[in-house]
Amino acid sequence: MSFDIRPSRVADAPHLPAIERSAGYLFRTIPDLAWLADGDDIPVERHLEWIAAGTSWVAETDNYCLVGFLCAEVAGDVLHIWELSVDLDHQRQGIGQALIAEAVAFARRRRFASVTLTTFREVPWNEPAYQRMGFVTLGTDQLDERLTMILGKEVASGLPPERRCAMRLLLVAGPDA
Repeated sequence: MSFDIRPSRVADAPHLPAIERSAGYLFRTIPDLAWLADGDDIPVERHLEWIAAGTSWVAETDNYCLVGFLCAEVAGDVLHIWELSVDLDHQRQGIGQALIAEAVAFARRRRFASVTLTTFREVPWNEPAYQRMGFVTLGTDQLDERLTMILGKEVASGLPPERRCAMRLLLVAGPDA
């Protein structure tokens, strides 16, 4: 199967929650996180905000089927990835890596300092996968106020704090690099 990565369009927004839901089914393979498969999806309205900001991309097959998306937000000189989802039937084909590469290229073109995200520790398609793409897991002492707040909201919404982490991919060497 071949696919292309392109900026998300308004017409794509209603289809993205179904992709997120499908991707979430993989959490059923992890007993203490299986409940995530039945969790809430990102509302279409939020997707429309990212689309309007130009920080949302989709993976589309050669027969025009959407099979993945990445949505992000600019925070100063950082691009923060809020969600990366690939339809369960299309995982392990390089789609997630291609979406990350597109987001990183976007951040580099704008000369951002880094790309950040929060994710699950030790879940094979989360922290270890991002590490293979060059992201580094941040220690508590390396978290800025924004990432601390994001992790705090995730914990308040029911995510287990010991399983969550923030990660960063530095794009511009700085004093703390």
